[in-house]
Formats: sequence, C-alpha cells, structure tokens
Amino acid sequence: QVQLVESGGGLVLPGGSQTLSCATTDGTLEYYAIGWFRQAPGKEREEISCVSSMDDTAVSSDSVKGRFTITRDKVKNTVTLQMTRLKPEDPAKYSCAADLWGECKSTLPQYDFWGQGTQVTVSS
Repeated sequence: QVQLVESGGGLVLPGGSQTLSCATTDGTLEYYAIGWFRQAPGKEREEISCVSSMDDTAVSSDSVKGRFTITRDKVKNTVTLQMTRLKPEDPAKYSCAADLWGECKSTLPQYDFWGQGTQVTVSS
C-alpha cells in the first residue's frame, strides 16, 4: 500500500527558512495532486498549498503566499514546500496529502491519502 512520507521538519529561527519534502513510498508521486496542510495545537487544520499533477498549477493560501513555495521535482519525484521568513504563527505539524485524480482539493478528507506529518517549530 503506497504511503506518503514527509521530511524536513525541525527547529527554525524566526525569519529563517526550512524546506519540507513529500514523497511516496513507491515513487509514483508524479501522478498525484499534492496538498500541504498544517495544524497547530488548538487550531483548525489549514491547507496552505497545493500543486496539481495535470499541469503543475500551484495555489497557496493568503497566510503563506509570498513566503512559501510549492514545487514538484520530477527528477527526485518529490513535492517540496520551501518556507521562508518563518513567523511565530507558522509552527505546526505539516502534512502532505495526495489526490489520485490529480486535482487540488480544499479539505484533507477530500484527498485519497496523507502522511503522518512533520513538525516545524519556530523559536529563538
């Protein structure tokens, strides 16, 4: 059964940068739309970015637009989320989710499967 695996989380200084990566266990990521979600304790889950598989169209939420960039790497078969200018409100568990039809969705349950997540902490 194919699974999604996130990596790249950790401790980052405020204003710093971090890159998260999402991959499938069987190397088939290129066929899926991939959405990145985050959820902090006590807060609602938020989809922050997504890239489709049909034409690699990318969308991002207002909360991260201009700071986070989602990119599909067809050589490494990963989807990365490059995060810059990290703020105190960015710490959360970040998870990626896959849609088999290649279309970005708006909520996590609409995706077909998702990973366990990786924790991002912003602190000095």
